Amino acid sequence: MINGIMTIFKEEGFTSHDVVAKMRGICGQKKIGHTGTLDPMATGVLPVCLGSATKLCDMLTDRDKEYVAELLLGVETDTQDRTGKILAQRPVTVTEAEVRQAAASFQGEYQQIPPMYSALKVNGKKLYELARAGKEVERKSRPVTVYELEILECALPAVRFRVVCSKGTYVRTLCADLGQILGCGGTMNSLQRTRAGEFRLEDACRLGDLQLLRDEGRLTEVLRPVDSVFQDCPLLHIRPEHSRLADNGNAFAWEYTTEMQRYPEGKWVRVYRNDDRFIGIYAWDRDRKRYQPVKMFLEKE
Repeated sequence: MINGIMTIFKEEGFTSHDVVAKMRGICGQKKIGHTGTLDPMATGVLPVCLGSATKLCDMLTDRDKEYVAELLLGVETDTQDRTGKILAQRPVTVTEAEVRQAAASFQGEYQQIPPMYSALKVNGKKLYELARAGKEVERKSRPVTVYELEILECALPAVRFRVVCSKGTYVRTLCADLGQILGCGGTMNSLQRTRAGEFRLEDACRLGDLQLLRDEGRLTEVLRPVDSVFQDCPLLHIRPEHSRLADNGNAFAWEYTTEMQRYPEGKWVRVYRNDDRFIGIYAWDRDRKRYQPVKMFLEKE
């Protein structure tokens, strides 16, 4: 079984689930999962976890994201992007200076109302299912953070921009909100995710190229080891005579490690066997005076 993470370039027209399904065929294994949904019209970075790395899926979705998007002013659609039904069209009389001023106002935390065409659930129903049935329900706004918003090109009515934002931010809703502030409406014309956490566009591999690598026996060239996402965590090696404790996901005393280190309460550490095989992430429990398991990744032989 292949264990690790691959940075895939999701092409337009594919859902994130489509990418996983195709990778199962390419890699010849079922245990594969993605770390964050991209809309079918969007392209770009989609980290995909294989084997034991699938335990990372819920841990990687919290990372910040970077996108390059194009906003088309003067148009409003029901999906907030160009794939939807046009609801309104208005003349665009704003200036580039006004666009830049409006964009700057979104930097920082703001309350965003999730779009109807999204996978969020209300009363057990996905919003997009309700939207397709012609129903609209009230959605509560929620805080999202825009860390950076840079206008790359302003060729009105089109505005191309780069945004770095927190988990849960809908860029198409950001486009619609920008259009609303400018008084002419707006919809997202294109979207490319250029970074998801530490996974970057320049390292992304297309599915066609992945298949060629598989045929040449070179898949490991685009495979990142599981522990690579925890490089900021200090490491510990458990002594050989106590390795069975960690192998079985049990807590262990700090004296059982080669490094003999106690880190601050709750501090994550990478734990390895004496042969440098990655076991998992542990955290120091001051009251119990031992390292407690957070997530285990040991690949069974």
